[in-house]
Amino acid sequence: MRTRLKISALAAVIIAMTNMPSSAQVRDAVYRGTMVCEKLPFTVGNGREAIEVTVSASSVRYKHAVRLHGTAAPTAEQGNGALNGDTISLQGSWTGGNRRYDAKYSGTFVRRHAHLTGTQTWKDGGKTITRACSGSIKRPFRVFLPREKK
Repeated sequence: MRTRLKISALAAVIIAMTNMPSSAQVRDAVYRGTMVCEKLPFTVGNGREAIEVTVSASSVRYKHAVRLHGTAAPTAEQGNGALNGDTISLQGSWTGGNRRYDAKYSGTFVRRHAHLTGTQTWKDGGKTITRACSGSIKRPFRVFLPREKK
């Protein structure tokens, strides 16, 4: 009789765990991907740049590469964000010379990746320019699946 109770209890726990909402998943990891933003006259290339997002509990930090004409190396847009269930939101900024912008992106996680959309609002001299951006971030398999210890 006790064995049946133990098996029933174990089965109930397994069923409860498999029916957990995805928001109960642990998302702590470093996610990498790319963002594609509309072209501006002073940006380089096709607007596709690297983004790295670090999730720890419900707090989020990120870095996004910024490349401009006449600069040797990319500089970093940086910001913070939040994770609320499956929804991620990011806010950051970048400053370089007489140009700067504020950025807002958001998205929803599906398994180990998230699709992001948002805008950058640039101040260039006396002009304000807003451009749309979209992209995705993904957690590497090695973080997603635990490795066997040797």
